[in-house]
Amino acid sequence: MIVDVFRAILSLRPGSKFRMIGTEYENIQWDDEVQIKPTKQEVVAEIARLESVNEYQLPRKRSYPSIGDQLDMLWHAIDTNSLNKTSDFYTAIKAVKDAHPKE
Repeated sequence: MIVDVFRAILSLRPGSKFRMIGTEYENIQWDDEVQIKPTKQEVVAEIARLESVNEYQLPRKRSYPSIGDQLDMLWHAIDTNSLNKTSDFYTAIKAVKDAHPKE
């Protein structure tokens, strides 16, 4: 829970300066009194949003070939003039997207 609150606050207010004392929103110590603090309701809503976004994104991200491998496949497809839906580049990316759909 503490990681979720931390991530949600940074998502809502990038650059915020605060310390988590325990796991409750009420126990956050804010370092900068000038910044606009997110409400507890905003944090709870952002946690839910981040969790729904990550349902497919994290497994998808882990399944993609490395960027180096993707670039190599792309280069070979261009070099052989086969950059289309039958190229290794396209089929590798498509397989990951099919295995981890957004919805």
